Amino acid sequence: MRTFPCAKINLGLYVVERRPDGYHNLETIFYPIPLCDELEVTPSDSDCLTVEGLSVDGDWHDNLVWRVVKQLRELGHSVPPVSIRLRKITPMGAGLGGGSSDAAHTMTMLNQMFQLGLSEDEMERMLAKLGADCPFFVRCKPVFATGIGDKFQPASIDLSGLHLLLVKPSDHVSTREAYSLVHPQQPKHSLLESIQRPISEWQQLIANDFEQSVFPNHPTIADIKQRLIDNGALYAAMSGSGSAVFGLFAKAPTPEFIASFEPHFTFTSSL
Repeated sequence: MRTFPCAKINLGLYVVERRPDGYHNLETIFYPIPLCDELEVTPSDSDCLTVEGLSVDGDWHDNLVWRVVKQLRELGHSVPPVSIRLRKITPMGAGLGGGSSDAAHTMTMLNQMFQLGLSEDEMERMLAKLGADCPFFVRCKPVFATGIGDKFQPASIDLSGLHLLLVKPSDHVSTREAYSLVHPQQPKHSLLESIQRPISEWQQLIANDFEQSVFPNHPTIADIKQRLIDNGALYAAMSGSGSAVFGLFAKAPTPEFIASFEPHFTFTSSL
């Protein structure tokens, strides 16, 4: 069985408070985008995970994809030996949720292939133990996320008809770095209310708090955002804690403009 785990972008991201346990409460909207990895699972005589495409650090037994297999077995679900092939296309460390999506799609495929009988709610609860945003990719529908990014409610938003340009520079922004410099505060504008305003108003109403902590140390990322805005993006922002930046356009960006971001990774698509 083969599937294509999608990535996501954050439409707004507010770090609203630091929790007693050291984590932070957030407010953000996860929105799925058609940038996808390729994931294939087949029954096998022995377990194996093969990763193609972009290089993935670490032993394959530690990969989120394989941790799903291990988790299901530890909980008593009958998952026979499988061979998994992951073609990695979504950049890692980009704020796009690629690894979390791979994990979620692995679980949904295994559930279907081996008739485990898990509901979407059950899979979401299990995946939450592997990563806060993992459960989002079970349904891949826009949500308003709160808590540490693990509490979801449906978000009524549709970006169809717009064009996406995503740019991922070589800059690496660790989650630790992003959080160490951010200053938690309540947002000036309600994200749920702002997202219902015309997209032409979003740049003034919707923010990603991590930009304030990331941009001073990573001017390349800040420059990408500004170039997107200067060249017609209705809204541009960094996704998650970086380092990918996206722009939403009314008209498809020209090939010349897209090429101007080389050698950075770029992805463009209609939504």
